[in-house]
Amino acid sequence: MAGSKILSALLLATLSALNASAGPIEPRQACVATCGSICYWQKSVDEAVDAGYELHQAGETVGDNDYPHTFNNREGFDFAVAGPYQEFPMLNTFDPYTGGTPGPDRVVFNTAGEYAGAITHTGAGGNNFVECE
Repeated sequence: MAGSKILSALLLATLSALNASAGPIEPRQACVATCGSICYWQKSVDEAVDAGYELHQAGETVGDNDYPHTFNNREGFDFAVAGPYQEFPMLNTFDPYTGGTPGPDRVVFNTAGEYAGAITHTGAGGNNFVECE
């Protein structure tokens, strides 16, 4: 009997310690852009815009396709901010692009650094883009 009381007390103390050290539960983020089957959270979109805009401001580019570079909007997307626009890769690893294979997804921002939208080659013919959902 005394053994079960000690075991109960130890179990309660362990559970209390685990609960206290777990920290607050963060709310699940929602997709702000779905490109093909990839869900991008706001943090990933913001990081891509920030990285691209920082390079644009410095007059620098990365990768074989010299990102960021001018996005001419041949597809006629109706962005909420005015151009001129730049495009920059948004990777499905959720890391900022620093060179190498850019993948199919892009953020578009204007030369003032304002986010215009997310676009992808996934589901588009040729070298065209479609808007991410």
